[in-house]
Amino acid sequence: MQERSSVDELANRLRGELNRYSAGGKLPSSRALVERFRVSPVTVSRALAQLVAEGLVVTRPGSGAFRAEARTAPPAIGDTAWQEVALSADATAEGVPRTVDASGVLVSLAAPAPGVIEFNGGYLHPSLQPERAMGAALSRAGRRPGVWGRPPMEGLAELREWFARGIGGATSAAEVLVTAGGQSALTTALRALAPPGAPVLVESPTYPGMLAIARSAGLRPVPVPVDPDGVKPALLADAFKATGARVFVCQPLFQNPTGAVLTPERRGEVLRIAQAAGAFVVEDDFVRRLVHEDAGPLPRPLAADDPDGVVVHVGSLTKATSPSFRVGALAARGPVLERLRAIQVVDTFFVPRPLQEAALELVGSPAWPRHLRSVATELKNRRDTMATALRRHLPELALPHIPSGGYLLWLRLPDGTDESALVAAALRAGVAVAPGRPYFSAEPPAGHVRLSFAAVAGTSEITEGVRRLRVACDEVLG
Repeated sequence: MQERSSVDELANRLRGELNRYSAGGKLPSSRALVERFRVSPVTVSRALAQLVAEGLVVTRPGSGAFRAEARTAPPAIGDTAWQEVALSADATAEGVPRTVDASGVLVSLAAPAPGVIEFNGGYLHPSLQPERAMGAALSRAGRRPGVWGRPPMEGLAELREWFARGIGGATSAAEVLVTAGGQSALTTALRALAPPGAPVLVESPTYPGMLAIARSAGLRPVPVPVDPDGVKPALLADAFKATGARVFVCQPLFQNPTGAVLTPERRGEVLRIAQAAGAFVVEDDFVRRLVHEDAGPLPRPLAADDPDGVVVHVGSLTKATSPSFRVGALAARGPVLERLRAIQVVDTFFVPRPLQEAALELVGSPAWPRHLRSVATELKNRRDTMATALRRHLPELALPHIPSGGYLLWLRLPDGTDESALVAAALRAGVAVAPGRPYFSAEPPAGHVRLSFAAVAGTSEITEGVRRLRVACDEVLG
């Protein structure tokens, strides 16, 4: 965050000085800029790259940076109004319009404005990411023989074997496909398992990114309520019977957003209900590696207890590393595996080999278990700090469940609260929170907000963020 701020500041200063140079005039050398502004060479390089992207500066290898030639008159503005007719005409021909509402996803992806505390983030703060270990792994991977060659389309054998061991049970490397992160894997799974217009059962509430995938594929998400013990089996059975659905998507471990863990009794029931309905269970095991220090033994993935190919398993390294470390896995048994493989090949060909090699280097290094232990301790501390602060300063926001894994807390607002007004007031107070509405595929039972404790710098920022949220609540709740 500090490096990004330094880059923006230097770029602004250089932008303001460009009028000193004629078109084609040479700017000071990078070394001179480092000495003058007392910044790192990396900051200078990134600031210049920003100006190059804006068309204000050009660089010439071996010669330096120069002010760009004056721009010619801007091109005429086109008329794209015709697209409204074309796009709406497509929509009327579809039984279920494949429009994409990405607002729920963008909330956790967009960087907040400077000074805003990020309680809406979906990834680890840079201070929690294994940056040195990832950098070292990427460096070692770059020296591996054939690293820039074409990998097997299913993924590197050693990486598939590593994911298979993590799933457990009878899962073999031959049943695993390496994917470009969990979102890509979920997209492939839903496209493979359900035709456009079909119903797909989803937990309620659930991850907005999955709802967006389903709707963009023309599927009809059907909600099945979740409590602290996971999805309710009786309601799941009723939903299968009422809709004829052949797919149920769930997060059995530290569900997003509730943090629920599917109990041992319900695990077996869910598999039996799905099998009786002739349906697949898509298991999104997205935060297994973000367990908290006090969690105790974790239940195995559903796929580990499924010899009959009911479960299509999705796993990923991204949440435990970095948003840019997009390496995940799809695991399935039986004929469906070939369909998954075919769709992935058509969509992406394969995951770049250097990234797969870096993943192998990372998970095989001594730094990997150290990183996971460190994150487990830090997430527990952050969770406890946030929960304590919320109970002390915001008792009117109900906190029904405190998870022992993942990175978020799910809060129910007092009845009658204007959820969007509270989110807006929080942003004015300097804290970004995720609204609850995008997590429901149908009408929500009440207003909610989701708070992340992983994307902030530390516990002091959590305490300050809760204080700012108190200010917002005072404004909205009266």
